Amino acid sequence: MQLNDLQNISNQFKNTQKMPVLFLGHGSPMNAIEENQFVQGFRNVAKEIPKPNAILCISAHWFTRGTKVTAMDMPKTIHDFGGFPQALFDVEYPAPGNPALAKETTELLAPVFVEEDHNWGLDHGAWSVIRHMYPNADIPVIQMSIDYTKPSQYHFDLAKKLEKLREKGILIIGSGNIVHNLRMVDWKNINTVGAGWDWAVEAREKTNNWLLDGDFQNLIDYQKQGLSLQYAIPTPDHYLPLIYSLGLKEKSEDLILFNDDLIAGSLSMTSVKIG
Repeated sequence: MQLNDLQNISNQFKNTQKMPVLFLGHGSPMNAIEENQFVQGFRNVAKEIPKPNAILCISAHWFTRGTKVTAMDMPKTIHDFGGFPQALFDVEYPAPGNPALAKETTELLAPVFVEEDHNWGLDHGAWSVIRHMYPNADIPVIQMSIDYTKPSQYHFDLAKKLEKLREKGILIIGSGNIVHNLRMVDWKNINTVGAGWDWAVEAREKTNNWLLDGDFQNLIDYQKQGLSLQYAIPTPDHYLPLIYSLGLKEKSEDLILFNDDLIAGSLSMTSVKIG
C-alpha cells in the first residue's frame, strides 16, 4: 500500500466526536418489515447519536474461517433465510459500501490478515436493523466477518484495534442475540414479548448484571457460566457480535440496555448502547 493511499483514507474520515458503539439484538428477520417495540427502539437509538459518516457492522450471519471485510462499492442485499413471506425477500437496502473504510480496517487489524471481500454484501443481521435506523440508505455500510476458529477472548482483543474508527465518525454495530436457541423456541408463545423459559430468564438476568457491572470477563468466559448460559448460547455465532461491541468500551463510558425483553421463550432482544 502506497503512502498516498493511506493519506487519502485518513483525509476521507476526519476526526469527529467519538461515536457510540451498539450491540443490536436483531431477532427474527421479520423485524425488518414489521412494526413493533423493537424496531422503534432501533429508530430511537439512531436519533440519540450523531449521524455517522459510515457504519461497520459485525453480524452473526457472516461466520468465516479467517476475517474478511466487504470492500465493494455497492454491496448487494442478501436474503439469507427461508420460509418467510415474499414481502421480506422483496426488501432491498441499497446503501453504498466504502472500499476506503474496508482498507483502513485491514490496516488497523494488522498483523492479523483480513481479506478484502467482493462477493458477500449486507446480510439480514445488518440490513434488517440498519434500515430502521437509516431508512434512506444514505450512509455507507461495510461488514466484517467473525472468524469461527478463534475463541471469544481473541474477538474481544481484536475489537480494541478498531477504536480509532470511532474518532472518525464510524458507527460500529454488533448484530446478534445474547439468548438465541432456535431449537427451544416456544411455538405457543412465538410472538409473546416477555415469554421466556426459566433458563432463558436466568441467562438474561446474569448477562444483564455482568453488562451493567462492567464484568466483561464473565461474558467472555460464557462457556464456564453454568447450564443456563449453555442453553442460551448453544453456538457462538449470535453471541460474539456482543463481544466485539464490549471490546470497544472504555472504562469511563456509560453502558445502557434497551429493547431488553425475551420473546418466544428462547430469544432475547436485549440491545446495548456504549458511550
